Amino acid sequence: MTRQTPLYERHVAAGGKMVEFGGWQLPVNYGSQIAEHVAVREAAGMFDVSHMTIIDISGEDARDNLRYLIANDVDRLELWSALYGAMLNETGGVIDDLIVYRLPDGYRCVVNASTRDRVLDWMRQRRSGDVVMLERELAMIAVQGPKAVSLVSKVTGCDFDALKPFQSQTDGKRVDWLFARTGYTGEDGLEIMLPAADAVDLWDALIAQDVTPAGLGARDTLRLEAGLNLYGQDMDEATSPLASNIGWTIAWDPPEREFIGRQAIEPARRDCAEKLTGLLLADRGILRHGQTVRTDAGVGVVTSGTFSPTLERSIGLARVPAGAAGTCRVEIRGREKNAEIVKPPFVRNGKIRIEL
Repeated sequence: MTRQTPLYERHVAAGGKMVEFGGWQLPVNYGSQIAEHVAVREAAGMFDVSHMTIIDISGEDARDNLRYLIANDVDRLELWSALYGAMLNETGGVIDDLIVYRLPDGYRCVVNASTRDRVLDWMRQRRSGDVVMLERELAMIAVQGPKAVSLVSKVTGCDFDALKPFQSQTDGKRVDWLFARTGYTGEDGLEIMLPAADAVDLWDALIAQDVTPAGLGARDTLRLEAGLNLYGQDMDEATSPLASNIGWTIAWDPPEREFIGRQAIEPARRDCAEKLTGLLLADRGILRHGQTVRTDAGVGVVTSGTFSPTLERSIGLARVPAGAAGTCRVEIRGREKNAEIVKPPFVRNGKIRIEL
């Protein structure tokens, strides 16, 4: 049985086309996916991301446990700051990519809905010492776009001027509200974690400020334009973070820190055979997951693909041989189409970052 977020009735009333995603009923769009995409790039849009799994971790040994479980190093975190990292298995595959926040009483991990059971089991089986894990039943709303921060400030009365990217804050009045300057769109914005009972009021207040509700469709085109990975497509338990364009998240220092998967991926640290890169389709067609890519250095595969509303071209991410560069050919419906290998992101902060 699929679950419903606290905002389910609001989505239905607004004409949201509901689909199953990660075990939840979520809107793919409210009519025009492109209009929702443009709203985020040019003004402000909001997403119901209450399906994400939120896990609070506390106890004297919480820090040491997370330093072992995650390839990035939570020891780098100052109070209220956050980091993006990968949880690896023993062979170096990615169990999940997640954000970890440092809070006064411990840490908060925000995990993908599709990996919830796997991550919780993995963490519980490997915890040691004094560690308390608590899955939170909180709602989560992501408000994204150049006007997002000012509009959230207007609605909540909070001052976010000093809040930098990958930092979070509370306002001291609302219990269990956390505002984080993070997102999945390539635009400025906030992700707000709050009690489920408060979600509808916040959603309605943002609607009153002309913040555009956006669904999974726009979320996917936005994240792909921004060159951001989707778990289960661009990375999974069979692929190394080094071959998934997130090698930068691995904290190799201090060298004496052991984390799960380190021994498996360290030999390829400076010489990985594959890379995840961007593709810009030159011919007509749409790039899609699973299509074969032929480069001068060997064969690869499209991991994510879509039509980019900003570039008005098809774009994608592909895992190809490390030496691949320049032009390539992609097999689309039995025909080879020309494409260019480019370095993502395609679009960030409303600006095109590649040459067309």
